[in-house]
Amino acid sequence: MRGGGRCRGTRTPSGCGTSPCRLRPEHRQRGRPERRHPVLALHARDLGASVGQAALVVALLGLGSLLGSLPAGALVARLGERRALIVAGLVDAAAMVAAALAPTLTVLAVAVVVTGMAWSVFLLARQGFLIVVAPVHLRARAMSTLGGSHRMGGFVGPVPGGVLIGATGQVSSVFWLGAAMGLMAALVVRAAPDLTAGLEQTPGTPAPTRVLSVIWEHRRTLASVGSAVVVISGARTLRITLLPLWAEQIGVSAATTSLVFGLAAFLEILLFYPAGWVMDRYGRSVVAVTVVLLIGAGVLLLPLSQGLIGFTLLALLMAVGNGLGSGIVMTLGADTAPEQDRAQYLGGFRLAGDLGGSGTPLLLSGLTFLAPLAVACVTAGTVCLLGAGWVAHRVGRLDRRRRSADG
Repeated sequence: MRGGGRCRGTRTPSGCGTSPCRLRPEHRQRGRPERRHPVLALHARDLGASVGQAALVVALLGLGSLLGSLPAGALVARLGERRALIVAGLVDAAAMVAAALAPTLTVLAVAVVVTGMAWSVFLLARQGFLIVVAPVHLRARAMSTLGGSHRMGGFVGPVPGGVLIGATGQVSSVFWLGAAMGLMAALVVRAAPDLTAGLEQTPGTPAPTRVLSVIWEHRRTLASVGSAVVVISGARTLRITLLPLWAEQIGVSAATTSLVFGLAAFLEILLFYPAGWVMDRYGRSVVAVTVVLLIGAGVLLLPLSQGLIGFTLLALLMAVGNGLGSGIVMTLGADTAPEQDRAQYLGGFRLAGDLGGSGTPLLLSGLTFLAPLAVACVTAGTVCLLGAGWVAHRVGRLDRRRRSADG
């Protein structure tokens, strides 16, 4: 830092110039939404993005997933689960390379959108694969284990990423690691037995049904259970959005907040298999309602926490809710998916989850613009608790139908 205490504008992974900048507010570590994907936000900043632009680049990942939901259903229906997994892994690897080499913010933004779309295909294909190979009485455990594997990757992944950044001094090096992981995923699927080969399209079979036609045919189910999924996904997004903001509000440092999130993530990993066992044994509504209630209660009580202990306890309470929800959305999709045109249906079902997950941060942004953060927490928590009643009603009906069919 030279020249009268002004920021020189050049950035390294540690801040401005050769040391962290503490003069410009936008260069301080703060509890902003981009903390969810800090490396992506930092890479965008290295390419000259402002804080707002960096947050937008991070948001494009969710937008890509949202835009890819329906096309993913059509692609999986045409290629089959196994081929779609391979294609998604290769496309994601290529997008990661493009992100690593991106000369401008525009190129990075396009690569992020493509990554989100590839991720949507991968999620849909792996869900369809499990529906085929997992026994019905173990379906929820299979889906929760699938969700747990994602949580494990998210918990462990930052470790090699941080080591790589420390060794190279380049934030972009993490994207090369991501490309290698995408390529490895494609190779693993290619080497694994093809357990869904009999369901894939062959030259003699009719063309897959159009996605919109399948959605229209099953519109009542999608509107019923899909609306509950919107509530569940929206509730789970609340903790990601509000916890970092409240931590900043009460003066918890970024490093301490990261430790709290790490502890919460570890707790979620411990809960994924018990969640599946409960769903298989006692029904989906027990878990679905508990998820929304615990997260809603945690958000509602957040303004009462004015110190680290209270904040940590509420973060762990919400982590219990989120951990118990591991695989719940995929399980509900699997329960309601038709045998024919399954991939197209799951694309529409996934769209409902993406709407809840992507729409909630936008609504919260507008709310925090109009009212203090504490008011936003109380409002969001109250709506969440009310939504638990709707989830109990819609998912409870699905449980009753399942018991009637089994009995």
